[in-house]
Amino acid sequence: MSKEFYFVIVGRNDQPLYEIEFPISDKNRKRDDNRHLNQFIAHAALDVIDEHSLINNQMYLKFFCSLIIQALWVVDKFNEWFVSAFVTASRIRFVMLHTAKNDEGIRLFFQEMYETYIKLSMNPFYAADSPIQSTSFDQKATLYGRNNV
Repeated sequence: MSKEFYFVIVGRNDQPLYEIEFPISDKNRKRDDNRHLNQFIAHAALDVIDEHSLINNQMYLKFFCSLIIQALWVVDKFNEWFVSAFVTASRIRFVMLHTAKNDEGIRLFFQEMYETYIKLSMNPFYAADSPIQSTSFDQKATLYGRNNV
């Protein structure tokens, strides 16, 4: 089983600000199909993340999400995804879907991405809760993804 990771930053109003998948490859067709599934799973986990962030004062949260999927490209396949989340003090949620456990690597990835997000948010030209379209942010996310997950 190959390791797959999907990372998304979700804003205060549940809108995606940034998303990336690991490993980065040239399989565009499969990635497009999986991206919709990953977005669905990440969005479905937001309620659980919000509940746990209100109860728990930690920023790093771990969950297990199991879904049965029926779709046109895969008939009756059972996908098991681990959902890890990092909630900032300003309620920005970092959500990672992954098929293999790598707790320490994901925690390090969240820390590096949080520092990168703070630096981006301090930029006077970045509007809060707007989609992130920075090439340097994308390069750093790719680098941290290769190093940690």
